[in-house]
Amino acid sequence: MEGKEDQQEMDWKTDEEFKRFMGNPSIEAAIKLEKKRADRKLKELDRESNGNPIVGLFNKVVRDNLAREKERLEQAEETFKALDLNKLKSCFGFDTFFATDVRRFGDGGIFIGNLRRPIEEVIPILEKKLTNAAGREVVLWFMEEKTNDITKQACVVQPKAEIDLQFESTKLSTPWGYVSAIALCVTTFGTIALMSGFFLKPGATFDDYLADVLPLFGGFISILGVSEIATRVTAARYGVKLSPSFLVPSNWTGCLGVMNNYESLLPNKKALFDIPVARTASAYLTSLVLAIAAFISDGSFNGGDNALFIRPQFFYNNPLLSFVQFVIGPYADELGNVLPNAVEGVGVPVDPLAFAGLLGMVVTSLNLLPCGRLEGGRIAQAMFGRRTAMLLSFATSLLLGIGGLSGSVLCLAWGLFATFFRGGEEMPAKDEITPLGDNRFAWGIVLGLICFLTLFPNGGGTFSNPFLSDPFFRGDL
Repeated sequence: MEGKEDQQEMDWKTDEEFKRFMGNPSIEAAIKLEKKRADRKLKELDRESNGNPIVGLFNKVVRDNLAREKERLEQAEETFKALDLNKLKSCFGFDTFFATDVRRFGDGGIFIGNLRRPIEEVIPILEKKLTNAAGREVVLWFMEEKTNDITKQACVVQPKAEIDLQFESTKLSTPWGYVSAIALCVTTFGTIALMSGFFLKPGATFDDYLADVLPLFGGFISILGVSEIATRVTAARYGVKLSPSFLVPSNWTGCLGVMNNYESLLPNKKALFDIPVARTASAYLTSLVLAIAAFISDGSFNGGDNALFIRPQFFYNNPLLSFVQFVIGPYADELGNVLPNAVEGVGVPVDPLAFAGLLGMVVTSLNLLPCGRLEGGRIAQAMFGRRTAMLLSFATSLLLGIGGLSGSVLCLAWGLFATFFRGGEEMPAKDEITPLGDNRFAWGIVLGLICFLTLFPNGGGTFSNPFLSDPFFRGDL
């Protein structure tokens, strides 16, 4: 009896997880309902008799449209006809996946059992058998649940046409999608250039603007470009199709990152982990290389000949940027010899490339927050599963909201964007059983620590704190 209850609990969990991703669980049922409505309207029109020729012409047009609609629904019903579970169950066996129970889910089914061979060997064999038995292509997911220390496995089978339809409804690789991506790209380039101009020295000429801003602009674009290439290459290696990349403009940091969607199924959790890690790790490394190269070429931390002057207002009451201030400040110690080139009322001189690297680290860390479908949310889902990722996402949104209420515009803006535009979860990978492995887990922990250290508020740079002195020039501007 207890085993039966455990089985029912696991079945309910599996159903609930897939309902969140599959939308309407039965397209065939929805098509039948629409066909019945079309039949009813046709019968109502046939019963109507009216001597008015205009009304008769109108009814004829409506009747013809309904007849064509009914014909399309009949064709769709044949395409999305529910799978025969009895035929499918015969495809499972001792040499692949031994199914002990089966039940209907949508137009497919969920088969409870256990793997008898490595999953990479089972998937192609079962897909071929099930496709032949169903008479059309199917998609498989393998999932694992632990209930009372008992691990149970499930194989979910759905018609491929329905999954393709779901991807088609959310597809961004369209003409309008590419136009939007280009428009956001141009806008972001503009905000980067605009933001760069905030840090020029007083009385700067156009030549000064070019000499100071072009390195910052070029450095930032380099970070975005390298991370984009790394993401595309990694996705191609796993056979995952990506949507166009959408830059997120910001008049505070110039850009808040790059967003894209997955437009095909992920083969396994490793793909869900590796693709966002490729973007964030490459962005971190490029940012670090730019900052170190600038510091070495200048021979000091004072910005060189073409320094940008970073003003205190840039950090005031914005905890997410306090790390940058922590790196380039305090502006001066009690003797005034830490950064002797600091200009009162203007700010601290920093090399444009170095500042691009520091900003790149902050922007990358924003995208590493474990929230929704941000890169950090995808990594959390791969590492800890969907349930834990949902809790982390809620906690992150809550903390960003608290930061916004405390006065941080960036916290508020990013919290709203992450929650409402990048909320939710990714569709399950086809292989949710194979673990990530210790190496990937370690990479995830390292990236999480970097994100935490980058974004953790610096008391001396943002809020008054008895252990850290107030930032220099706080009351001067």
